[in-house]
Parts: sequence; structure tokens; C-alpha cells
Amino acid sequence: MAEQLSTSKCDSPLLQAFVDNRNILVKIAARITGCRSRAEDVVQDAFFRLAAAPQITSSFKAQLSYLFQIVRNLAIDHYRKQAMELKYSGPEEEGLNVVLLNASPEASHINFSTLEHIAVALDELPQRTRYAFEMYRLHGVPQKDIAKELGVSPTLVNFMIRDALIHCRKTANRHA
Repeated sequence: MAEQLSTSKCDSPLLQAFVDNRNILVKIAARITGCRSRAEDVVQDAFFRLAAAPQITSSFKAQLSYLFQIVRNLAIDHYRKQAMELKYSGPEEEGLNVVLLNASPEASHINFSTLEHIAVALDELPQRTRYAFEMYRLHGVPQKDIAKELGVSPTLVNFMIRDALIHCRKTANRHA
């Protein structure tokens, strides 16, 4: 038989404070995560942690502060996790271009042809722009380090990388 949680009156003063301030907690989490639905998930996680936590016998102000801190910490953790996932993931289309060991001859030809077009596009770029693009995208060198090496501002390096990427995409699309 499933238990039903009544939101009208909770056993714990901490859980009651949580229920009473739920909307504020969601707003706090939403400011950090940037998304209301993710904030709802964070607040739900906080509720489950609080329900499993031992009773806290401190002032109401301290309990409220504790609630806000838990939601804030969980939201920051959620944001960091999301940022890391975005860093190591890409659009679905990128997955379609992964070279498989047993790929068909046609797919292999298309992939090699695309790489040739990108190599040609890189050759068309100014030397400094190509260098900045290759160091950043292929070797993972931070833009500030590239800027120091080239004697330019990091903003200019950012623009050079962007311009090189746009040029490569245009070249690849032209030959597709």
C-alpha cells in the first residue's frame, strides 16, 4: 500500500518549512540552473535528502538557512554536472560522422572527401588564423596562451577561431 504525503502538515518542522517555502526554493535553484524544470528536480532532490536526514533541533531561522543552503549546493552541483555533460557531448549530427571500423566504402569515401575539403579550407586561411584554429581545436591550447604566443588579444584569437570554423563549414557545405 502506497503512503501518501500530506502537504498540509508535516511531522518535521524542517519539512514543513520546506513545503511552505517551496516556491522560493525553486526560484533560487532556477537562478543557478537556468531552467525551471531542472530547478524543480533540484528541489525534489533536496526534499528527499531532508526527509531522510535526522531531525534538526535549531531555531527556525537556522533551519530556513539550512534549507536554502542545501538547495543552493544541489543546484550548483546540478549546474556543474550539466556543464560537464555539455563539454563532452555534441550535436547528434556529429555522431553520424564517426568513422566505424566496418564502415561502408561509400561512407569512408564521404568522410575522407570531407576531410580533404577541410584541409583545403584550412590552407586558404591566413597563417595566423590557421595556427590559432589548429592549436585550439586540435591541440586544446587555451586561447589566452595562443594570444600570448601570437602577441594579440584573447578576443582576437576567439574571432580568428570563429572565422576559421565558419570558413571550414562553408567549404564543406559547398562540396557536399
